[in-house]
Amino acid sequence: MKFSLTEYLSPYRAAPSPIRTAREDGILRVELNSPDTGNAVTEAMLDDLLAILTLPDPDVRVVVLSGAGEHFSLGGDRNEFVDWLDEDPTGRGIRIAAEKGRRVCEAITTSQAVTIARVQGKAIGAGMALALACDLRVGADTAGFRLPELALGLPTAWGGMLPRLLHEVGAARVRELILTGRPFKAAEAYELSVLQRVVPEDELDAAVDAWAKPIVRRPEAALRVTKALLNSYAASTRLADPSVLDAELMATVAAATRRTRHAGGTGAETVPVR
Repeated sequence: MKFSLTEYLSPYRAAPSPIRTAREDGILRVELNSPDTGNAVTEAMLDDLLAILTLPDPDVRVVVLSGAGEHFSLGGDRNEFVDWLDEDPTGRGIRIAAEKGRRVCEAITTSQAVTIARVQGKAIGAGMALALACDLRVGADTAGFRLPELALGLPTAWGGMLPRLLHEVGAARVRELILTGRPFKAAEAYELSVLQRVVPEDELDAAVDAWAKPIVRRPEAALRVTKALLNSYAASTRLADPSVLDAELMATVAAATRRTRHAGGTGAETVPVR
């Protein structure tokens, strides 16, 4: 299948987009396309995801989110975080990008289309948040996951991931994964409902199609309302969703960690999530 950019992204963009898209028979395939960096999540990537995911298109019934190359996504771009803190030690750049991350994940979750994550290699930090925002998630049996934020001097506050984790996985298991930051493989991800299906890597596309093709045939109104109901009932199990504070928490803690490190304390050696 041929991926392109012209249908969804501005033709006036100076640099190549880190996102590729392809559309066929009601399925929009959105690929993170920075394989040389492990599909690190950058502000440019978030901008393009927002442009694609917030464009109304009632003919799209399924959105498939994938990553080019070896990994789905190794998380936030380390160099970009460091540059933002150097430019403004209060964390303004982190605050802006983290808010975009929340909006992207919210757009994935609330899209009228059913969203499917196709995960190979590693899905770490922000990369895991992008996958978790999808309705359905299939991973290669060799896929790996990790939440390293605490070890890097950051809160687990990106893209509204924490409330989603608590809802999908459960508080006790989430607490252990966040506090230890240990990696876990696809089999455990399936047990935790981080993934709903695990297959050999060469069967990932077939597994995605096995979900997507029947969904595309569903009546548009019934599909749209059913997804809205699922989202509404899931949200009703939470008294509040503090993910709107994610950007502020991320920026504030990153700035504090930087000050501690520069003062000779024991802050994280690097910020953020590879």
